[in-house]
Amino acid sequence: MSLGDAHVDCAACGQPMIVVEHEKVELDYCTNCFGVWFDVGEIELLLDKMGLESEGIEGLHLTEEARSAEHKRRCPVCRKRMKKVDLGHDPVLVIDACPDGDGLWFDSGEVGRLVTHLAAQKPEEEDSQECLISFLGEVFSVRE
Repeated sequence: MSLGDAHVDCAACGQPMIVVEHEKVELDYCTNCFGVWFDVGEIELLLDKMGLESEGIEGLHLTEEARSAEHKRRCPVCRKRMKKVDLGHDPVLVIDACPDGDGLWFDSGEVGRLVTHLAAQKPEEEDSQECLISFLGEVFSVRE
């Protein structure tokens, strides 16, 4: 894992985010509110490296907007208001998606919930998956 310089401003709190890289997957992480920005294709790459299915995530920018009481966030790349999209898991996970397809925003703990849900659907197979789950647990643990 390596940590880079500030890349973009956080969609939730506006603070500069750092770039976190693990096995050639780069993402932007807010050290203030613990939100995570995945540029287009990064979440799929991360899940593929874990051996997890990413179906339902690809093409989210085409889905209908989910109902949510949460206020809309602005995309850190294009600054447009993002859509709330439902990943459709049990429990339901609502994340923010750029309307232009620039990427996906996960609030604190949401990446961990997604990974935990997907990992529970697939039997444990290899050490690299455990390593990546451990990495995600350290970086994206729920902080309340």
